[in-house]
Order: sequence, then structure tokens, then C-alpha cells
Amino acid sequence: MTTHIADPGAARALGTVLGIWAHPDDEAYLSAGLMALARAAGNDVTCVTATLGERGTDDPVTWPPDRLARTRRLEIEASLGILGVDDHRLLGYEDGTLSQQPAATGIATIAGIIEDVHPDTIVTFGPDGITGHPDHRTISAWTTAAWERTGTGRLLYATTTAAFADEHAELHDRIPVFGPGLPLRTRDADVAVAVELDDELLDRKLAALRAQATQVQPLIALMGEEVYRRWWRTESFRAAPAHRPQPSPGGLGSFGGLVPRPALLRAVAPRRDTALIGAAPRREDPTATRDGGTSRGRSLRAARSDDEVRRSP
Repeated sequence: MTTHIADPGAARALGTVLGIWAHPDDEAYLSAGLMALARAAGNDVTCVTATLGERGTDDPVTWPPDRLARTRRLEIEASLGILGVDDHRLLGYEDGTLSQQPAATGIATIAGIIEDVHPDTIVTFGPDGITGHPDHRTISAWTTAAWERTGTGRLLYATTTAAFADEHAELHDRIPVFGPGLPLRTRDADVAVAVELDDELLDRKLAALRAQATQVQPLIALMGEEVYRRWWRTESFRAAPAHRPQPSPGGLGSFGGLVPRPALLRAVAPRRDTALIGAAPRREDPTATRDGGTSRGRSLRAARSDDEVRRSP
């Protein structure tokens, strides 16, 4: 049975919410409405971001990793501020490397956050990673294992539905967002929670997305305001099974990104403080122009051919 959430009163039942994501803007596309309604209901909301998406550029000369990381940190803080979320925790991993990190360390880190926050509701990627991105799928595996270890709260996987896939089929053919076999066509009966954004809440979600301008603005220009506005108007989640085999975070392929990468803008949002949790340090990479399976644009990149987007390094 689906729980429909369209106002703060309905969102109150979510309790304390913990979102765990791979890159800046994952949280906005997949759960901005949920977070905003939960905060409006007076619930605590914590957002965890594993990397700063510092490889998310087609122009690494103008945007070397350190500079893009600084900018995207400012952008996500401004974005979360629009949604009323002030507890943001960075894990500090290098973009595109999560599947190469020791799984035990990642699971233990997330388990520690769960024990600290003690959430009633946890939201993250499903095993598919929404787009198939290796970082997304690894975060799903780590979070699921940590949730099973701690036994705390309810775990919800962000998902897409058959209605979403059908409505935007032409757009997805034109702009290569999803990997093979995706987006998922989750049955309505299998959707546990659906957050339905009215015009006012959708405006707020779009403002939160626009705050992450290095990734979002070029796609809005490409798609048009109204098409972009309708794209993620409904946020859908399915319940994680009580117990399931843990997928290996390795061997997930090289398809990248939540969406195709735009040419980067130079917008810098107002800064707010962010907690940084110890993790594998980011390292300089002289081959930053190589995309394969690193950033490949967490956020909406200008459309390229499927072959180019999905090529291996």
C-alpha cells in the first residue's frame, strides 16, 4: 500500500529522516520534496554526501578537481538551506572511487551515522543506483548493510515508475541519462512512499536544484523550463526487503552520473558550514580528463551520444 505525502501533516509520520547519497544534487533530484515537507513538519533531517563530485566537468582545465569540489560544496549547502536542512555530513571520499574503497570501512562509517542520528526513515539509492552509476550502487550496498547491522529505522530506496519511464521516454532517448535496462519500471503497487509536489513545493525544489548551477543550469537551457519542471515532480520510494544478499560494490560497470554533464557554470553559492567525516582522502589526478566511471556528471550534463557517455576508460 502506498503512503502518499503531499503536506507537512502527512510527512510528520516519517519521523527523523536520514538521506545518504553519493554526490551533490543526488539528494535534490530524488528527495528535495520529502526533505522540505519533513522539515516543515518539524522533523529532524540529516543529509549525508559521500563525495563532492569533483570530476563532474567536461572542462577540467577551467575546473580542476579542487576548485570544482569547493564550488560544489558551496552549492549543496545553499541548496539544502533552501529546503531547511542544516545537518549535512560529508564523508570525504574521492569522486568515482567508492567501488574501490574497502566496503567494511564504508559500512562502518554509515552505521556510525545511523547510530548517531537514530533515524525513523532512511532514504538512499536502490541496488540499481537509479542510473546504474557505480558510486550510487556502492552507496546503496553500504547503506543497506549498515541498516541491517544497526536494525534502526525503515529503509526506503528511491525509484522510478512505469509512468515516469513512459512520460519521459522521448526525453530519455534524446538525453542519455540512464544505463541499460533503466529507468526501473516499478509497479504502482510496489511504491511504498510517493511524495507529490504541488506548484509551491515544486518551485522550492527547482530553487534547490538551481542552487547547484554548475550541474543543473545547462540542462535547463537544453530541456526548457517546463519539461525540466515536470521531470522529477513526483518522488517515489520502495521499501527495502527486511533481509537481502549484499551485492558486491565492485564490478558495477563504468556508466556514470545521475544525468548527463553540462558545460560548467561559474556560479558560487553562499557558504554554510558542513561536517566532514573522516574517510579516504581525495587525491590529485593528472588524468582528470578521463571520465570513465568517475564523475561522469552527477548532474545533468549536455546531451552526448550513448556511446560517448557509456564508454569505458
